[in-house]
Amino acid sequence: MALTIWGRTTSSNVQKLLWGCAEMSVAYDRPDMAGAFGFTDEYLAMNPNRLVPTIDDDGFILWESNACLRYLSEKHGRGTLWPEDPHVRADADRWMDWQTATFWPALRPVFHQLIRTPLEKQNPDMIAAGVKSAGEISAVLDHFLDGRDFVAGNDFTMGDIPIGGVIYRWYAMDIDRPDRPNIRKWYDRLSERAGYAEHVQIPLS
Repeated sequence: MALTIWGRTTSSNVQKLLWGCAEMSVAYDRPDMAGAFGFTDEYLAMNPNRLVPTIDDDGFILWESNACLRYLSEKHGRGTLWPEDPHVRADADRWMDWQTATFWPALRPVFHQLIRTPLEKQNPDMIAAGVKSAGEISAVLDHFLDGRDFVAGNDFTMGDIPIGGVIYRWYAMDIDRPDRPNIRKWYDRLSERAGYAEHVQIPLS
C-alpha cells in the first residue's frame, strides 16, 4: 500500500513532506485537502484538527507536519535526512522546532496579511510588526549558519526542510529584510536542490 499524504500543494506544512519524499525518492499519493478543497468527513475522522498534512502509511495515521517528517526521515532516510549521530540529529531537531515555535509565528501574520488577505482588509501595523520581528529573529539563524553549509552542519538533513520552506516565503514576499549573508548562502544552496525548486519555490497563495 502506497504512502498517502493528504493536503494541498500550497501549504508550507505539506511542502515539508513532499520535499522530504523527493530527497528520499519515496513514492506517495496526494489527495487534495484543505483550503479551497475543504475537508471530507473521512479526513476529519483521521485528523479532527482541520489542518494538513495527515499521512497514511499502510494504515498508520499520523498528523503534525514535523512529526510526519521525522517519521518518514527515520524510516527512509537513515544516514541522510535522519542523521545517525545523535548530536547532529538533535541539532536538526532543534531547527525544526525553532521554525515552528519561533520564526514562523513572527512571519506568519505577514504572510497571511500580504498573500491571503484582500488589500482593503490588510492591517499595516500587523504587517510592520511581523516584518520587524522576523527580521530580528533571523539573526539567530544567520549566526548559527556561520561556518556551516546547512543548519546541522555540513550535510543536508531533515532540519533544513521546515525552516527552508518559510525562508523561501521570507525572500519571496515584497518586504524589507536585513542583510543576512549566511542565510542567503544557505538559501542559494537549497535552491540548487530539485525537490526544493519543485515543491517549495512555487507561487505563493
